[in-house]
Amino acid sequence: MIFEHEIPDGSRLYFGQTAKKKREIEKIASDILYTDGFEEIVTPMFSYHQHHSIADEKELVRVNDEKNNKISLRADSTIDVVRIIEKRLGQNTEHKKWFYIQPVFRYPTHEFNQIGVEFMGEKKLSKVMSLAVNILDSLEVKPLIQISNIKIPKILTEMFDELTLDDFRHINIEKFLNLKVEWLEKLVYLQHVEQVDELLKIVPDKIKAELLKMKELCSEASCKNSVLAPMYYAEMLYYDELFFRIIDKNEVYARGGRYKNSELTSVGFAIYTDILCETLTK
Repeated sequence: MIFEHEIPDGSRLYFGQTAKKKREIEKIASDILYTDGFEEIVTPMFSYHQHHSIADEKELVRVNDEKNNKISLRADSTIDVVRIIEKRLGQNTEHKKWFYIQPVFRYPTHEFNQIGVEFMGEKKLSKVMSLAVNILDSLEVKPLIQISNIKIPKILTEMFDELTLDDFRHINIEKFLNLKVEWLEKLVYLQHVEQVDELLKIVPDKIKAELLKMKELCSEASCKNSVLAPMYYAEMLYYDELFFRIIDKNEVYARGGRYKNSELTSVGFAIYTDILCETLTK
């Protein structure tokens, strides 16, 4: 029996102080983004193309249109924003800096509110990472910035037959150390940008190139409270290189990275409004 007051598991309800806090977070973020030259876009709730954005299509909430074509509730905003600007609005705007404040949905009934930013055609991840930090600073939230490069785990699986991407997903440190490779051991324990130069002297060239990208990002963004996590890996359909997470204990407040859609390289991030609301209203 479903009672009248029940709502589906995973859906969101805001009222009173929590609704006020959610609106405050969104206003602070939008004011900062407008000041930096971003424009807002609100994408359709339904999409024909969400399977291009989600690694696991089982997470999509699917329905059909009037012609029985498969469509799904918006499960991710990034690729939809880039696709709509390029393919549908391209003749009406040359603007490349966009943000959105809207929920996404995952099967069966999970709802996630997000503040997202896409800087189309921009290659410097520091341009948007600094914005994410600025928004959180304005909310008096001081989490840790974790900088990764998803290419590094992929390169290591090509170099060592014993390693798989699952080892990186589950942070199998023991397996990495059992390979008895000096530079790999030092890579496992790399945390601070000051350690990078010493490591660059002994790592293979492929790894060196990706570490330099991480070092450059730290330098450009002037990260005060940051760590490097070169062994971090999460399967994503479009973020496949430089990547950052803004975290506190077990909570992830934001994440973003550099990605390519067709031939266009862009950078972006998403702030997770629901988690922020929970933190700021405790």
